[in-house]
Amino acid sequence: MTRASSGVEKTIWDRLFTVLVAAIYIFLMFPIVLVVLLSFNSGEFLAFPLEGFSLRWFEALFSNKRFLDATLYSIRIAAVSTVVNAVIGTLAAIYVARHATVARDYIRLIMTAPLLVPEILTAIALLFYFYEIRIGTDYSIGIQIGHIVVTFPYVFLNVSSALFNFDRSQEEAARSLGAGGWMTFRRVTLPAIKPGIITGCLFAFVISFDIFNISLLLKSLGSNTLPLELFDYLRFNFDPTAAAIASLSIFMTFAAILIIDRTVGLRSLRF
Repeated sequence: MTRASSGVEKTIWDRLFTVLVAAIYIFLMFPIVLVVLLSFNSGEFLAFPLEGFSLRWFEALFSNKRFLDATLYSIRIAAVSTVVNAVIGTLAAIYVARHATVARDYIRLIMTAPLLVPEILTAIALLFYFYEIRIGTDYSIGIQIGHIVVTFPYVFLNVSSALFNFDRSQEEAARSLGAGGWMTFRRVTLPAIKPGIITGCLFAFVISFDIFNISLLLKSLGSNTLPLELFDYLRFNFDPTAAAIASLSIFMTFAAILIIDRTVGLRSLRF
């Protein structure tokens, strides 16, 4: 009798926990779904319920030169950040995992510091530093370095995860068969950590594309990233074009997640 009652009680708690988790997910996902729905609204303003279904605001988005220029600029900044971090993030992860001994935990903490420090503080610190060395915001190098710094931990952590799960006996076997250091890295280590590199690069690209604070303080004169252009647009306009821009960013994020799941597998991303 006691076992039966405890089993029923456990089932009730399991169901309550499931309902609670479902409610939390609905609460978190509802704004995203609402923004996507509003981007297809045929009305003149961002309002719910929808007045009808239309693609006019996506047409307005892609026919607006300022938005197109801002999108291309954001893609360029994000692409450069991704490529640079693919190199330095991978090298840093290999050094910490293979060669750092005494201060490994401290080095790892420094590498992940941009995730721990608020983005606005990082932006202010970089702004002061660039003016101190006479770069200022006259060139795009400032915003580019800022994006690289903020997105670096995503590549570093994902490659570190891949190295943590990597069996080094494969490298030892390659060395015992006569392969040199570069050959072992290219034919054994790199294919093994490639999922971590791909995942980190996709995360870095998406995060860089959506960064606001760094871009706001470090942007050069006459150039805007897409989030900044959207911010300026919403100051004077309140039509669903803004929702169309947000939906574009959401679609890009979900595409990155889908690519990661298809190429790497989300379950493989563990430390």
